[in-house]
Amino acid sequence: MSAESLVEAVRAGRTGEAVRLLADVPDAGRRACLPALKELRKEVRADPWGARARKVCPALHAVGAACHTGAAAAATWIAASDMRWNQAGPGTLLHVLGGRDPRWLGDLVHRLAARPASAAVPYELMAGLVRLAGCPVPTTDAYVQGWVEHVSGVWQTGGTVADRLRRDPHVAELVAALCASTEALGQVVWMFGDGPDPWPPALARLTREGVLDRKVMVDACVARLLRGGAPSEQRAFLRLLECLDLTPEERRERCADWTALAADALSTVAAHAQSVLGALALDGELTPRQLAETSTAVLFRSEKKLVRAQLVLLGKVLRRDASAAAELLPAAAEAFGHEDTEVQERALKLVGRHLDALPARAREEVTALTDRLSPGLRAGAAELLGTEVPAAGQDAYEEILPPAPEPVRLAPPPRTAAEVAEEVSALLASGGDVATFERALDGLARHAHRDREALAEALEPVVARRWWAHDDMPRENVEQYFRDRSNGVEVVVASLLGSVRTGALIAATHRGHSGDRCVHSALTRPYDARMRELAYRVRTDPPPFLLATPTWGSGLLEPEELAGRLEEYRALGARAGEADFAQALLRVRRDDPGAAARAAERAAALGTPEGERLARWLTATAPLLPTSGRRTLGNRISVEFGELLDLQQELPEEFRQLGRPLYPFSGSTYCWHWDQDEQRHWAAVLPGHRELLAGRVLRDVSGAVVDASAGAASILPLLAEAEGPAGEATHLCLAYGLGSRHSGNRLSAVDALLVLAARGQLDAERLGTDLGELMDLDTVKPSRLADALRTAASTGACATVWAILRAALPAPLAGLAAPADAAVPASTAASADTATSADAVDTAEAATPAAGTTAARSAAAAGSATAAVSTASAAPPRGLGDLLAVAAECAERTGARGHLPHLDRAADRRGSSRLVAQARRLRTALTLPPAA
Repeated sequence: MSAESLVEAVRAGRTGEAVRLLADVPDAGRRACLPALKELRKEVRADPWGARARKVCPALHAVGAACHTGAAAAATWIAASDMRWNQAGPGTLLHVLGGRDPRWLGDLVHRLAARPASAAVPYELMAGLVRLAGCPVPTTDAYVQGWVEHVSGVWQTGGTVADRLRRDPHVAELVAALCASTEALGQVVWMFGDGPDPWPPALARLTREGVLDRKVMVDACVARLLRGGAPSEQRAFLRLLECLDLTPEERRERCADWTALAADALSTVAAHAQSVLGALALDGELTPRQLAETSTAVLFRSEKKLVRAQLVLLGKVLRRDASAAAELLPAAAEAFGHEDTEVQERALKLVGRHLDALPARAREEVTALTDRLSPGLRAGAAELLGTEVPAAGQDAYEEILPPAPEPVRLAPPPRTAAEVAEEVSALLASGGDVATFERALDGLARHAHRDREALAEALEPVVARRWWAHDDMPRENVEQYFRDRSNGVEVVVASLLGSVRTGALIAATHRGHSGDRCVHSALTRPYDARMRELAYRVRTDPPPFLLATPTWGSGLLEPEELAGRLEEYRALGARAGEADFAQALLRVRRDDPGAAARAAERAAALGTPEGERLARWLTATAPLLPTSGRRTLGNRISVEFGELLDLQQELPEEFRQLGRPLYPFSGSTYCWHWDQDEQRHWAAVLPGHRELLAGRVLRDVSGAVVDASAGAASILPLLAEAEGPAGEATHLCLAYGLGSRHSGNRLSAVDALLVLAARGQLDAERLGTDLGELMDLDTVKPSRLADALRTAASTGACATVWAILRAALPAPLAGLAAPADAAVPASTAASADTATSADAVDTAEAATPAAGTTAARSAAAAGSATAAVSTASAAPPRGLGDLLAVAAECAERTGARGHLPHLDRAADRRGSSRLVAQARRLRTALTLPPAA
């Protein structure tokens, strides 16, 4: 009766009664209860959040744990995920398990502790089991994480973290495990912050008291810093190490560790190691060779603060001990190869100050490293070292660009229904390019025409996991899904399998939707109309093949190939689909008069309406681009397009919007056309008209700058690979992409820039002028542009980047206040004034300022240097020095020469800021004598 009563109490959710009854049930009776408890568990699992589950589960959890006589089974029951949110409390579990053998309890707690932290086994339960069992404490990630959270979370009991740790008998083992654990520390590292009672000072106090072994703690901290890891973890151990306050002896015995950390660790950790080594060096605890080895490693780091600090340290040591020059100056000269020319200049000055103490052999080592200096510093280095001044431009520069994309012809269509199913499966899983998509689409049409049932049978397993393919799915939900948008090849497959009614497809084609109000709808409506038309026809009148399948991966269709397809249609008596034929007309190439004339003659001879339309289309003289105009709207620049009448006369309604006037910043701001898989097909809707595509994505790409939209510039590489002239809209899109806030957008823009340059379609002056205007409007920040162009230059495209910056830099430079108080020699004052006036004229000739540019640029364009100076801002835009550094690097590498308007405004300013230093560097590079 006791076992039956126990199960009844559990079913009723009476936890207290069930716990009392357990005392009267022997092990055999408990095991007999398990089938009923497991059956009850299945019942409540069906509704885990229901009222019954919340009532029953605590009793079920506790009694089930007690009824399992094996430790492994009990651990599995206790940690079960289906009872995690309604389980018994740790006190209850300890009560029902407390009578077990200590060895059994020790086995149980170690099994529970071995589970991942995500299993959420309560720490109080595990700690209580350890006390009952008297076993060694587990040091798993889950146990250690629970311990840290427990110690930090029981502040209500009074005392500090140090007090609570001091009372824990296992503190030494658990702290050692915490220091060795990656997962546990990563989960609780936030508790090591600067709150009212942080851990690092507490652990340091226990170490000073002897509760924790000092050597173990110091070694653990240094080892974790050497191991690396997440920045938050590194900062936590650095804080602990600082709280431990190492003695001079402890610092000396770890010189090799400090050197390794200074070379490779996180910058904050490296700075600490550098400060320790610096103190040791100034105290005479480091030999010159040790300091030289450390310096060689640190001077290769990209953090300029660390590099400058190391050069300062070398200077201090050399002032104290000039005999160390033979070891230290060659190490300092390693900085000649640093990417920052300011660092190079500092290193050169350091060498110059101590050159007299340099032995001949060491002087040769330093001299050999001067070829790493920038061209602007090599002449000074040669004069300093008494060597021959190198001739400028001795090494011919060679531009390195990626291979230009080659046109790819589409492969033949799939031969069998199984092959069609494979290609459709790949498209549904991960998308595909235009060529893959069009081959699969043509394969669906061909095999639906040959044997629709066989094709449907092959496609059924492909879409088995699509929600709309389930038999119990309401048809209205499925049709709503395909009514709002076609979803590409999905609608064709759904129609083949009977998931969508043909009437719903007709209604969706003619209804229009909210997406029609945005600038992308001109590209999406033809795409959707073509998909729905094919979806309808595969059920009613499957075409033998598609007319619009392109010849090339770009979407272009050869005219004679289209004429041949129309001949086959006439021979088969097939009916051309309206949307399919309209798309074929938009894709057919018309830039080869000979091929167009031959195809027109073949088409006219057919005597069919489609043949006559193709003949008219191929013989018509259509403008390559509509008229366009440029407008400034707030802090954005837009390009607006006029009509293309030939896109409105021979095409269905769904296609005519392509030829209507385009205002990129009009229409709905919100739409669902963010899907990159769909955007891949936009260029293939109207191949050869890249500017119209650029105009329709211009607002999106500008959002990457103004609105910080992540991924908004991902279409730029596709735009660069598209066919057609690259005009104002394309270059403006690229300008916005290069100035994007997110680095991923900037990388997409750099890819597009290199592709356009490789294809010979980049107008660097136009792009630079656009960037200058956008910097004038404070839309593009120079620091972000510098990052993008530095990336492009690092690939080997220095000449391209310099050509862009030559046109972009005059605008922000013109906005600087004239250096009236600069230290300009009197003999050059008149020529400087003349140059300033010339700068204004040069700027006016380089580009016509758009509406909304600053008064300074308008004055410069008019040739009034005085007006430009009076309205210029004395505060330079942030990052302009970085942009000048990229320009100087590219000018030095390419051997560029000549005059850059308004550069003297920056170069003649007082001080040694990055802006001034890089402006002077660029001016030096541009005025070097030409190579012989």
